Amino acid sequence: MRDYENLSGNSGVSAYEIGNGEIVVRFLDGRHYRYTAGSAGADHIATMQRLARTGRGLSTYISQVVRDGYAENWR
Repeated sequence: MRDYENLSGNSGVSAYEIGNGEIVVRFLDGRHYRYTAGSAGADHIATMQRLARTGRGLSTYISQVVRDGYAENWR
């Protein structure tokens, strides 16, 4: 996983991993969420991947737009 840059300084995201048509996000509490094109939609995955790479806005996007659109979660 890659560390999330957290340019805003107050993100709940600590790391991410981008795959083909998916993204895995690790939050500060240690929980991991896998979002896929099938669970969240391809457009949302593309946006989440872009936000992860830029280091700003990923946590907000997940909480406001994608919400429970994950395929699985684990600790």
